Amino acid sequence: MSTSPALKKDQQLQNRARILVKCPDKPGIVSLLSSFLHTHNANIIASNQYSSDPEDGTFFIRIEYHCENLVGKRDAMEKEFAQLAKTHDMTYSFHYKAIRQRAAIYVSKETHCLMELLWEWQNGDLDMDIAVVISNSDVARPMVEALGIPYYYIPANKDIREQVEAQQIRLMEEFKVDLLILARYMQILTPNFVAHFESRIINIHHSFLPAFIGANPYARAFDRGVKLIGATSHYVTNDLDEGPIIEQDVERVDHRDDVATLKKIGQKIERRVLAKAVKWHLENRIIVEGNKTIVFH
Repeated sequence: MSTSPALKKDQQLQNRARILVKCPDKPGIVSLLSSFLHTHNANIIASNQYSSDPEDGTFFIRIEYHCENLVGKRDAMEKEFAQLAKTHDMTYSFHYKAIRQRAAIYVSKETHCLMELLWEWQNGDLDMDIAVVISNSDVARPMVEALGIPYYYIPANKDIREQVEAQQIRLMEEFKVDLLILARYMQILTPNFVAHFESRIINIHHSFLPAFIGANPYARAFDRGVKLIGATSHYVTNDLDEGPIIEQDVERVDHRDDVATLKKIGQKIERRVLAKAVKWHLENRIIVEGNKTIVFH
């Protein structure tokens, strides 16, 4: 009896995983990891690695592999790998393709980035479940609820920030959220909130950081007569707009472009930069190293 395509795909997902490793660089690390997977009859599908300095640096690697009956094996594999990691001073994480991450999207009045994420998600290009959308505006409610996604309008300003964030944290726990995406959410997050979701909050900044940090970047770019404008997606830290950068892009402009035109061009860049950053996070292509990222393409 033949297996249906849908069932076959589900079985493939159940047996696929990725492992990210960071450790002091020394000879034999790749062989060590390959041997570990081989002993469990796992087949390496893709591998990408980087060393910051071959003589005295840090080694980073992402391996995607297929392993029959992975669901039954993975606990034992992780337990065994923990001993290996301890011996070689490895920081690591296992990720299983059958376990989809649950995302919360935060948005304010400008919806272009939200709409891009919803489109990419509907199209199957963002492998996640959108658990909830949070907003300090009601503008986006119709487009979100039309897709059956819960929408919470929570007015926010600096005077009530702590109680607002307490409510948001409760919602993140209730919806079992793994990833927070700030799709032009125009509120500053407190250190307490950020600490709950370290390296799990992705922001889009409407300029090519570190240029034009803060508000009104397009007006300031126009005043400076810039020839390139861009956007930056980064992980959120307690330093405003200074977290580890995931992706950036630019487009050329000139003196004929007014502020409105610059903003329109900039919004197109914002949409694609944020979508790329989210996709790479979901595909476990990013390792955070200090205030930088290693991104495996």
